Amino acid sequence: MDMSIFQIESNKMKPQAGSILISAPFLRDYHFARSVVLLVEHNEEGSMGIVLNKKFNYQINLDELVPELEFMPKIPVYKGGPVSRDILFYLHTLHDLEGAVSLGNGLYLNGNFDQLKQYILDGNPVEGVIRFFTGYAGWDAGQLEKEIEENNWLVATSEDHDLLNPYLNDYWKLSLYKMGGKYAIWSRYPQFPTLN
Repeated sequence: MDMSIFQIESNKMKPQAGSILISAPFLRDYHFARSVVLLVEHNEEGSMGIVLNKKFNYQINLDELVPELEFMPKIPVYKGGPVSRDILFYLHTLHDLEGAVSLGNGLYLNGNFDQLKQYILDGNPVEGVIRFFTGYAGWDAGQLEKEIEENNWLVATSEDHDLLNPYLNDYWKLSLYKMGGKYAIWSRYPQFPTLN
């Protein structure tokens, strides 16, 4: 079999806030293997993103971090990346949340946390509307572009509210499969081929 078909080649899309990064099938980095990252910032100073499809080894719920929510239904917190794991981030569709940063795709990042807490305490829906993460992925100036040139990442457009789905464990495979062609072939390549 010609193994070169499994090597990601850049699709020439330029990264920007609101786009997603899909890791190459053979990327072995502990934090980024088989990951999908939503870029929330990309400029000449560097890039920042939130890993969408990674859970912690043990379940963390929002009420463990925000005691005022202890009597509310459990809201999971996901692993957003290896940097600043003590910082809480939230992606949402609440366009009227004060201070929220628009990602240009119907999604927003952060905003007035007291207002958000009240939204939750009032019993409003969370699933499909808000996802919480601790930590983020960061790149210095030019670092992400270099990694893309080295074919470690494929840049794609995000599909709006799909990113708020709490069941994104297979999002890496799904993202590649939806692109079709050789990308769909990459989605089926086993992570550890020697175990097959």
